Amino acid sequence: MFEIPDNLHPDCISLAWLLGAWEGTGEVVYPTIKTRSFRQRIEFSQTGKPFLYYLSRSWEIDPDGKALGPLNMETGFWRPRPADQEEGEDAIPIEVLLSHPTGFLEAMLGEIRGPRIEIATSKVIKVESAKDYRRGHRLYGHIPAGAEMPPYPPVPVSQLMWVYEMEAMGEPLQPHISAALSRVPVD
Repeated sequence: MFEIPDNLHPDCISLAWLLGAWEGTGEVVYPTIKTRSFRQRIEFSQTGKPFLYYLSRSWEIDPDGKALGPLNMETGFWRPRPADQEEGEDAIPIEVLLSHPTGFLEAMLGEIRGPRIEIATSKVIKVESAKDYRRGHRLYGHIPAGAEMPPYPPVPVSQLMWVYEMEAMGEPLQPHISAALSRVPVD
């Protein structure tokens, strides 16, 4: 059972559904790499301040789900900006700051619309040895347990679905990563 922490900053109420740990599988594709399956764990935590801390780790897996080795990792902060919300508008602005081990920092801007979050790159800062990365676009969505999505049976557990489009390595913006994650206990 998910509970909203008593000390959650009021600015973060719109992201409360993300708190905790999520695990699942997905696929990574791009013209410059081989397509492969992966397992991912994402964690969102809070400290009572007006942001959530984010950590994502992933591992390549074989067709049986066995881990073959680490893939990517990223960490950062998700900062909802309800004070910047336009009067009469449902969307709440959000700023996401991400650090990537491949040598770049990324600032993303977007909006929260209930159980849907859409963000896109605003700025990228790279070190000299960083890979060629220009921008990204991400969409996150929450599907609650029991939700019906015909023709499929009701979703048995809460799901975090996400997709990521990337422009990098001389390629135009296009699909790169997608995953379906389920809420799991925090370690």
